[in-house]
Amino acid sequence: MKIYVDADACPVKDIIISESTNEEIPVILVSSFSHYSNLEQQSWVETIYVDSGPDAADYRIMKLAENGDIIVTQDYGLASLALAKGCTVLHHKGFIYTHENIDQLLETRYLSAMARKSGKRTKGPKPFTLEDQENFRGVLKKAISH
Repeated sequence: MKIYVDADACPVKDIIISESTNEEIPVILVSSFSHYSNLEQQSWVETIYVDSGPDAADYRIMKLAENGDIIVTQDYGLASLALAKGCTVLHHKGFIYTHENIDQLLETRYLSAMARKSGKRTKGPKPFTLEDQENFRGVLKKAISH
């Protein structure tokens, strides 16, 4: 098992690295070159940089991920592809993507995009909270233990 992180805008990287330490699970952070960092990571944490093009990180994650891996992303499209590949997919707000909820999430994303395209304003995401962090930590621990 490995943990792949769609890392550009992921606010829970520290939690992922901390929890993976206890279980010695490799973590792969996939990020665009525009988010390059010289920060030294733990030996089990690898950073892969990809072009800044749309979905470049998603494509790399899908190329590398295998059945049974954990993927952390807020991208519903990537989540859908990863579910089809047999991965456990987590959102940083602390919920698990499933075959039961992904269609609804994709439909909501599509309807919001159509509304914006027609000139309507849509609400952005709610602020990320300490409760969200703890919810994420809980679902990550659960995913790791399975």
